[in-house]
Amino acid sequence: MFEIGDYAVCPGHGVGQVVDIEEREMGGTTTKFYIVKVIANGMKVMVPTNSEEGIRALVDQEAVDGVFNVLKDHDVEVDNSTWNRRYREYMLKVKTGSLIEIAEVLRALFLLKKKKSLSFGEKKMLDQCKDLIAQEVSISGGMETIKIKEDIENCFPESNAAN
Repeated sequence: MFEIGDYAVCPGHGVGQVVDIEEREMGGTTTKFYIVKVIANGMKVMVPTNSEEGIRALVDQEAVDGVFNVLKDHDVEVDNSTWNRRYREYMLKVKTGSLIEIAEVLRALFLLKKKKSLSFGEKKMLDQCKDLIAQEVSISGGMETIKIKEDIENCFPESNAAN
């Protein structure tokens, strides 16, 4: 499915580039692996080529539009459970690698930030979600990451005054 040089998304890590395809013997079985170098931190990830959840292709413009529609829709309930319960739920969504679910987490954190201060972990997750979205959208659309981050911030104009 992927060739060397292709960009792919590693759920929870972000966009990476396939730098090699290797065969390794594990437990008496030979398996092919994509070697993906994550752009954000240079980490290399081995993903079996036959894995359905390991990596996915970059999103298309229709999905990008869906992400920004989620970010602009502020007519949702904000989760008022304890910060650690919210954090666990949000982390599960981020780890799916779905850009829509990551956008839902980002929106929830921005809206929660309007009502009360976020915990350290939630602030870190807000930044992580923003980075994951900006990185993938910028690479798939050939735009600057900083421009995408500005577009994300513009979905929450009331939060800009608080920064």
